[in-house]
Amino acid sequence: MSVVDLPLLPAGLVGSYAQPGWLIDRERLGERLPPRVRARELWRVEPEFLEEAWRDATLHAVDEQLRAGVDFVTDGEIRRESYSNRFATSLSGVDLDNPGTAIDRTGKAVPVPRVCGPIVREHATELDYVRLLKAYTDKPVKMTLPGPFTMTQQAQNDYYPDDETLAEAYAAAVNEEVKALFEAGVDIVQIDEPYVQARPEAARAYAVAAIDRALQGATGTTVLHVCFGYGKHVGTKPAGYAFLGELNSCRVDEISLECAQPRLDLDILDVVPDKRIHVGVLDLRDLAVETPEIVAARLRAALAHLPPERVVVAPDCGLKYLPRAVAFNKLVNMVAGRNIVREELGLE
Repeated sequence: MSVVDLPLLPAGLVGSYAQPGWLIDRERLGERLPPRVRARELWRVEPEFLEEAWRDATLHAVDEQLRAGVDFVTDGEIRRESYSNRFATSLSGVDLDNPGTAIDRTGKAVPVPRVCGPIVREHATELDYVRLLKAYTDKPVKMTLPGPFTMTQQAQNDYYPDDETLAEAYAAAVNEEVKALFEAGVDIVQIDEPYVQARPEAARAYAVAAIDRALQGATGTTVLHVCFGYGKHVGTKPAGYAFLGELNSCRVDEISLECAQPRLDLDILDVVPDKRIHVGVLDLRDLAVETPEIVAARLRAALAHLPPERVVVAPDCGLKYLPRAVAFNKLVNMVAGRNIVREELGLE
């Protein structure tokens, strides 16, 4: 149900923004893979001051988005150690004191939540920041959550009979948060499902059903983000998606795709004819800032396959691991490149 009133070729973040070094130890953050369990040792601020610091850093991230000229804002995922662990570790049924092990998409064994009982969402994780952002800006607000398939792949299942049943339980928990976010006034909710690309065979077995369950009853615009992994950690990427056409039938309104770093063969966009596409136009492994002209060229390439009304302009993935100045300048030039194309199309 796509209901947000945005201009043609709207631009905004996928989700995360660069966290300040006074808040989080960026060197330690970048040295490790994204944590699946909690990593409180990364925060530089004492626990009693952390919430105030998070709020200040979040509003600064919103300010930078507004200065860049985006059409919708996110909270920058400033409170998160990774895109998935804040929500995944908030659920009951998970033993965090005795974590399990799973194979990351890079092939390395990493600590993960160990599922030892029923997965239940006992409290909200993001509602307070919906209210914070809505009180701060009139721009549409997008919030992100990890998807049920990806959380299943990032857990050790010691309770449910199989991974499909675990994914259903995660989907129910995500669905409660999704509905609460819309009730709180959020405009866009995004589900992050990078592991459908990393584990396509398992995805074909149960990912779409889990995603549809997670989005059941959603009353606003929904997005599904799929990527090949953060550019910081993954250097070589394929030019096509192993699991994409299957998503055309799912409940989500829009699909966010990484296109710039992998130099995606954009012919693949033809397999999702019924979805609006967030086209990644920023290569997040390259610390050089794209010029507006480079962004415009990447956007024109996408428009050879999609009409303007089906395109959202975005980075490949979250800007979390970029130096702060690089993140901001890439975002500024992303919007400037979008503006070049808007003018060419007579939309300015």
